[in-house]
Amino acid sequence: MLVLPSEHRGLFKQPFGTLFPEFSDIVPMVSGRMLCTVGDVVTHSALSRGIIPAVGVIDGLTMRSPYLAMPEISQHILHVKNPAGTITDELVATLKEAVALTPCVIMVDGEEDLAVLPLIKLLPDDALVVYGQPNEGVVLCLVTPELRQRADYLLSCFVRC
Repeated sequence: MLVLPSEHRGLFKQPFGTLFPEFSDIVPMVSGRMLCTVGDVVTHSALSRGIIPAVGVIDGLTMRSPYLAMPEISQHILHVKNPAGTITDELVATLKEAVALTPCVIMVDGEEDLAVLPLIKLLPDDALVVYGQPNEGVVLCLVTPELRQRADYLLSCFVRC
């Protein structure tokens, strides 16, 4: 299990990709690309527009409050435990399984936020990862070798336990 030390949490305050005010702003960019969502609100925003994420990662919460607006999910559903501030080996294995099962939703018991990093490492070039930036909008990440290098750097800030 990888644990994010408190002194490195500030690294995750800045968007990991391009910040957009609304999910609707990115809709024209997702056509024809593999799209993965991390977070209940962005996953709901995609599904409610008929956009089926290849992988959606949710935890049933938004800003630490229950998220009850999720539409019915008809994709494969996988379950995994992942405590806050961590990336468990089980989460990484479940992400790999989900990428092979697309479309798939992963229901996380714990917190899903940090799933963005291993997901970026697993996806092919030109795939998209979208996640919510609290009180700011949505972040669109285009998977490239450079983005994977940035993910590697951020992952190097974790401690293996």
